[in-house]
Amino acid sequence: MGARSDGERRVVWQGILLGAGLLAATTALLVHFRDHLGAVHVALVYLLLVLLVSARFGRIPGMLLSALAFLVFNFYFIAPYRTLLIGNPADWLVLFAFLATGFTAAQLLYLARREAALREAARVKDEMLAAVSHDIRTPLTSIRAVAHEVAQDGDERGLAIEEETIRLTQFVEDLLDLSRLRAGGLAMAPAINTADDVVGAALQRIAGIAVGREIRAAVESEPLLAGRFDFTHTLRIVANLLENAVKYSPASSPIDFVVRRTGELVCFEVADRGPGLPAGQEDAVFSAFYRPPNTVPDRRSAGLGLALARGLAELQGGTLTYTPREGGGSRFTLRLPAVDLTREFEQAP
Repeated sequence: MGARSDGERRVVWQGILLGAGLLAATTALLVHFRDHLGAVHVALVYLLLVLLVSARFGRIPGMLLSALAFLVFNFYFIAPYRTLLIGNPADWLVLFAFLATGFTAAQLLYLARREAALREAARVKDEMLAAVSHDIRTPLTSIRAVAHEVAQDGDERGLAIEEETIRLTQFVEDLLDLSRLRAGGLAMAPAINTADDVVGAALQRIAGIAVGREIRAAVESEPLLAGRFDFTHTLRIVANLLENAVKYSPASSPIDFVVRRTGELVCFEVADRGPGLPAGQEDAVFSAFYRPPNTVPDRRSAGLGLALARGLAELQGGTLTYTPREGGGSRFTLRLPAVDLTREFEQAP
């Protein structure tokens, strides 16, 4: 308990003392009716005490109460009475089953309370981020407008401020959308869209940062490949994957951007020849603020893109996954529901 705060230690000691008092009072009552009770009845009453103390005061008081109840159970309710000896070997099973159940109950209640606390902390954090992000957008817009005017007068400092304001605005927008996504407040407008439209729009969006880079784009499907998804958010996902490929792969290596249909899914694949990820990091890369190990930190990126991208994919009934590429590199695959255009036209009124 050395790492605990004074308040936490006080709660633990309160639980231990209250548990011991309840155990003493309950035992005095049970001993009075001992001739009418079986071992199962006593075990259930003691387990109820353990659950109550664990739920209120935590794991340590619950486990200590379990151990103390184990000894009291043996002393007062297992023959021969008032000794720690056991006459019937089968009673060992009863005692140790009680002790194991008490420990398990205390641990499970502790985990449940911790999980609830983490969920509440995450909810408060998301609400705070959403509020702060919303309030920051207005002054950023004003700063950007002033910086643009200064830049128009030929002051390079105004251009630098404008660029940094644009970057900060994008970061705030990502934070706000991530908070909305986790709170279930991000709107989706799924509709029938073609893969060709997504590919063309994505390549156009990243054209500025992909100057001089070879991106081999292909849609491997006949006839026209289509899916039911939100075009704006899907474009955002795909553009993020392409931007990451440009950022983390060598300038001399091409980036493969392929769309194909697999069963009832449209698969958007972005593959590069970058450093890839160490084993075990396949899911961590989709966590907010994640940065790949052994890479130079990029001050222009906050590590929100892939977390937001996976959330947007799942909100549309799709998935976003990472797999190492054969021969080195990374492969990110976005899967979304596919649509048979011929069938859709036949069913149209």
